Amino acid sequence: MAPPGDRNVSVEQKEKQTQTQKKSVKKELNTKAELVLESRKHANDVFDILEYLQSEKEEEVVCAIRACSRVFSALLERGDLYVGQLPKEEETLAADYSAEDKYKVWMRHRYSSCVQQLLELMGHEEYQVKEAALCALMKFVEMEGKRSLLKVDWDEHYSFPRELLKSVVEHLLSLEKHMSLLISRFQEYLEFEDIRYYVMASVNENVAKVMQKTKEALLPVYQNNVFALLSNINMPSKESEMTNFQVKQEAKHEEWKAAKLKEHKRAFERMWLGFLKHKLPSSMYKKVLVILHDSILPHMSKPTLMIDFLTAAYDIGGAISLLALNGLFVLIHQHNLDYPDFYKKLYSLLEPSIFHVKYRARFFHLADLFLSSSHLPVYLVAAFAKRLSRLALTAPPQALLMVIPFICNLIRRHPSCRVLIHRPSAAEDPSEDPYIMEEEDPAKCCALESSLWELQSLQKHYHPNVAKAASVVNKPLCQQEVDINQLLEVSAFEIFEKELKNKAKTIPLEFEPAHTLLGRNDEVVGLHFALE
Repeated sequence: MAPPGDRNVSVEQKEKQTQTQKKSVKKELNTKAELVLESRKHANDVFDILEYLQSEKEEEVVCAIRACSRVFSALLERGDLYVGQLPKEEETLAADYSAEDKYKVWMRHRYSSCVQQLLELMGHEEYQVKEAALCALMKFVEMEGKRSLLKVDWDEHYSFPRELLKSVVEHLLSLEKHMSLLISRFQEYLEFEDIRYYVMASVNENVAKVMQKTKEALLPVYQNNVFALLSNINMPSKESEMTNFQVKQEAKHEEWKAAKLKEHKRAFERMWLGFLKHKLPSSMYKKVLVILHDSILPHMSKPTLMIDFLTAAYDIGGAISLLALNGLFVLIHQHNLDYPDFYKKLYSLLEPSIFHVKYRARFFHLADLFLSSSHLPVYLVAAFAKRLSRLALTAPPQALLMVIPFICNLIRRHPSCRVLIHRPSAAEDPSEDPYIMEEEDPAKCCALESSLWELQSLQKHYHPNVAKAASVVNKPLCQQEVDINQLLEVSAFEIFEKELKNKAKTIPLEFEPAHTLLGRNDEVVGLHFALE
């Protein structure tokens, strides 16, 4: 066995050899790239560069990607790649092609091979390789935009390397590998108006194709990748803001769809509707609904088209229904959506778990807005007040400090509901309460015939702040409503910290100070168990 000193020397030698090999490979690739660009007689050196793309060593692959990007970007800029429908290499030997065209066709085939290998490398295990491949491909998109490889008349589809970008999007939306990190890197390219427009169109096509092929099966990895890409798209709010284009059209730029905000909104709308019309994992519903009202609905040309998704999500129940309220609120108040049985569904969401979910504050904020109208029927408001009162019996203190003022605000808005707190006989025997807790229809739960005896019970709550809040019904309620927005985010930790900061008052417990542990001072036990 070699001494420790010898082992350290061998490790250092291996590291030096590795560094030397890296430098030699990098130098070799740079030299070959310069030779290819310098003279056509060295064109075959491209094969050596492409061969390194298949290396098992990460550093060599990254160096090869950079060399390919440098070579083919320069060739595209020079116009050294064949433009038009690419013929097969065998055809160029038999047909009457000039030496110039034969070279360009041959080099165009090498370019196609390079693009294909780079697309495959986007699925590499190492992030550095994936990132380098993505950057090289997006460089090719930029260069092809300036020097199109398709010889056609001006058309909005062909003035931009749409097919190359479409291939990049397809490989970002992998069915088997999580690509969220690479998609985050891709976000900087989505700041370009034209890139964003064609990415949205490509995503829509890709989702339709994949879901049709898999027969609407749940694909968690793929759908997570799609959502990661969609949620990274930031839409402009004004057409005057659309000035950042990677490819500037020489003619008819104003007529180009990618330069119009209206077309962007249509593509954005089709993309999201195309994604959301398919079945999603429950976790995906939550992710979408969290950003829906802020990041999706404002940028749609017809937000009401989202009603099918929102109603489906609202009917699922639980936290998903709570989150769907935000989107429905926007459609009801801003787009005059008529949603039948909306309040019946909202009433059914009031369950004991409502006080413990992550989105409690958001739910009660929206519920307060929905119940703020003075035109709501009395039976409906009474049903909400009574159900919340019943749920309050088992709610934690931090929730009660918000729920009790919430109930009182409902009674202030609807004076006809004051009968619920002015029915003294109801509190004597709660077992005879006519209210039906299990009834899902607020019109049939008999809330108006009951009373809020639960608030009187809460006046004996162990937490003094809750007892004080519940005792407000003992006196006539003032007209001024309590602002519950300040109470929505109150946590148990905040209540505990507040109690710790309160200074306790000194209270005399006994007239004669105690000097013994047990018994009185003059007793036998006291003499033997003195504190001094």
